[in-house]
Amino acid sequence: MFGTAPELPPWLARMLPLPRRSYTLERGEDRGRRLHFIDAGRGPVIVLLHGNPTWSFLWRGVIQRLGDMRCVAPDLLGFGLSDKPAHEREHSVDRHADALAELVTALDLRDIVLVGQDWGGPLAAAVGARLPERIAGLVLANTSVLVPRRPRGTWFHRLARVPVLAELLFHGLGLPQAVLGRVQGDRASIAGQVAAAYRWPLRRRVDRAGPLALARMVASSAEHPSLPALRRGEAWVRGFTGPMALVWGERDPLLGGLLARHVEAFPAASVTRTRAGHFLQEEVPASLAGAVRDVVARAGLR
Repeated sequence: MFGTAPELPPWLARMLPLPRRSYTLERGEDRGRRLHFIDAGRGPVIVLLHGNPTWSFLWRGVIQRLGDMRCVAPDLLGFGLSDKPAHEREHSVDRHADALAELVTALDLRDIVLVGQDWGGPLAAAVGARLPERIAGLVLANTSVLVPRRPRGTWFHRLARVPVLAELLFHGLGLPQAVLGRVQGDRASIAGQVAAAYRWPLRRRVDRAGPLALARMVASSAEHPSLPALRRGEAWVRGFTGPMALVWGERDPLLGGLLARHVEAFPAASVTRTRAGHFLQEEVPASLAGAVRDVVARAGLR
């Protein structure tokens, strides 16, 4: 069931002047929970998926550069203006992908170009594996859809597994949304009101299960519960025959070094290298929009 979007405070509404809606999930373990999403424009369909700990606000600069396309940018459960499960165990790759796939089906989106950054990449792969007939193109940005042979995660993900300390940092001090500028090529790209916009949806401690849950969803061992779903997503991307693009911020201290593996795995993908950091949407939105337009053109979408 579709409904109106939650209201934003005036200062934030001015920063996000895009049409928004909500959808109440009707199936699965998250039935009854509400997804918030931007739904702007008409034309070729672009679905933009964020990661940890951001929300659809992240894509505003890209969407504003794609005014002749229909851009749908949902907030993951636990983030932005979507409902926020109270427990980390309510987050998994499959549950997030099921919710996103249901939204895509409810909107009857077809010939989609999927765009994913951070956790949005593997979730885009998981959605593609569920709805392969609906996907026409793929854009990956500072993410990983390739399962490592020896999963460990980055220093950030290892920190998230330290008992007591992780709960204090994530739930008590608001990590990582409180320090997003530190992973940028230009730290000033997430500062002031922009930084406040990322903190605002997670301003209450009770709503902060999502960031720690997603950090812990990154595979840390060969037995990690995320691996089966991640491998299914990787298999879909490796078998995907539509146009693909890679857009990378090489100054990303978390995932900047993973571009080479993706270039090797997907030799037909176009590659855009930038001097941006992790959240390249805030530094080089035009580069991302350009990659989307390239994939739309190569897919023959009108």
